[in-house]
Amino acid sequence: VQLVESGGGLVQPGGSLRLSCQASGYNYTGNCMAWFRQAPGKEREGVAAIYTGDGRTRYGDFVKGRFTIARDNAKSTLYLQMNSLNPEDTATYYCAASPTATIIGGSAMKAQAYQYWGQGTQVTVS
Repeated sequence: VQLVESGGGLVQPGGSLRLSCQASGYNYTGNCMAWFRQAPGKEREGVAAIYTGDGRTRYGDFVKGRFTIARDNAKSTLYLQMNSLNPEDTATYYCAASPTATIIGGSAMKAQAYQYWGQGTQVTVS
């Protein structure tokens, strides 16, 4: 299983970025995929999760309507559109996949529920 993130970078406050995660070697459909982030000295936290089967989503409370998670099943690709970025969003963003996490309930937003991880992409808002 390989998850490869792209799209990170440096952006000014109020700006936007779109992250992508290409999945390979993984049964992409009918499972949970998610974006997590980790800032230096902080725990990894769930940003957004999606059930690739029907598109149901969950978001971290801090997102507040600014981010949108989406998937393209035909391309086995996960996206995270991030708008109205602020310096507190600065972190390494990770794509994750799990055949066991569920979108109903809390497991989809917990890092320990995910078995497969990408290498991360840095997002800096300054």
